[in-house]
Amino acid sequence: MSRTLIWTLAFSITVAWTTPAPAQTAVGFWPEWRGPSATGVSADANPPLEWSETKNVRWKIAIPGRGAASPVIWGDRLFLLTAVPKGVTGTAAHAPRGGYRPRDMHQFMVLAIDRHHGEILWQRIAREAKPHEATHGENGSWASSSAVTNGELVFASFESQGVYAYDLDGNLVWENDLGDKTMRNEFGEGTTPTVHGNRLLAVWDHQGQSFIVALDTQTGKEVWRMNRDEIDSWATPLVVEHNGRAQVVVSGMNRLRSYDLETGAVVWHADGLTMNPIPSPVSANGLVIVTAGYRGSDLKAIDLDLAQGNITGTDAIVWTLDRDTPYVPSPLLYDDFLYILKRNNGILSVFDAKTGTPHYQLQRLAEVPNIFASPVGASGRVYIPGRDGTTLVIRHGGTFEALAANTLDDGFDASPALVGDKLYLRGYNYLYCIAEN
Repeated sequence: MSRTLIWTLAFSITVAWTTPAPAQTAVGFWPEWRGPSATGVSADANPPLEWSETKNVRWKIAIPGRGAASPVIWGDRLFLLTAVPKGVTGTAAHAPRGGYRPRDMHQFMVLAIDRHHGEILWQRIAREAKPHEATHGENGSWASSSAVTNGELVFASFESQGVYAYDLDGNLVWENDLGDKTMRNEFGEGTTPTVHGNRLLAVWDHQGQSFIVALDTQTGKEVWRMNRDEIDSWATPLVVEHNGRAQVVVSGMNRLRSYDLETGAVVWHADGLTMNPIPSPVSANGLVIVTAGYRGSDLKAIDLDLAQGNITGTDAIVWTLDRDTPYVPSPLLYDDFLYILKRNNGILSVFDAKTGTPHYQLQRLAEVPNIFASPVGASGRVYIPGRDGTTLVIRHGGTFEALAANTLDDGFDASPALVGDKLYLRGYNYLYCIAEN
């Protein structure tokens, strides 16, 4: 689910550029749920400003079942995950907010869709099984993790129902069953993995033995596994390259940790965040920002030049925030502007990412009062989808200016994808392609 919750000291240090994964640098692609650089931004997309059910909807298709997985894109293909109760077809296959019964037999499905025309190119049932636990009442989905692709394979994690790798034509290359998660209060699963080079990284935080595992992208076999002293978390791990070393930043309630990509050894660590870390970290220019916002508020901005060993209370943590951070939505890091929402509410704050200096704070977004999706940015605009079907578009920058409020006949928990002149929105029932008609 797939997703973002979660604040100051001056930062005046020159830092080196953080290089994203090779698969995330291609122009015109959206290979993971937070985009080409895992910040929520597309540098080249130019989607429409306005749309409705009768304006600038290039195509709209029904998606069976229920899922909060965001669309990901490589070339002409869009990949989407969903969980469909077996034997349910037609409009009945569209689950209401709250989903189906936990003991229904489900088909855990991967869809490949022509992103220009909305045609389903192939669909594969990765597994057919009864979920062993229920999900959170606000979600109701057993397909909350998003797919991720490196342009050769598309990786689909249904967590307790297995991790799968398909080639872009839908041929199964490998699968790996990492076991069953036991989630506190059966709040549901939804941690999206990430891919970097020949490694697929998955975090497995739950009520049993938690761990992070690196799988070989070609075979699915474990390269390394590190146990974690953590309970449930949902944040996607973030891979950053800094000073020639790739490291994996992982949120946690007990400790915030960075692992060496090649060996799994801990590079640095700090005091943890709040309970239930959901928002995914973001990074640029040698700065990593992590946040969470359940039963408290916490945000830490970390200078990778200074991060080594235990960084709690050191200058490596260059600014912090202890109020008004997101619970579910991940932050948007657009240029040097950090956009965060307060809990799951339409209340927006924008900070200078380097220093923590606020541009504006606690701006109420009346058009989108309830938000689970994470904001995205492109073409000097920020797009913020709400659960009630409206997407608010604001001007990117340090002064608040609403540009448009666009309402569709669906609601949105999944985050958008931006490629070229198109914006893709996965709703409770439909997948929309938004483009100038």
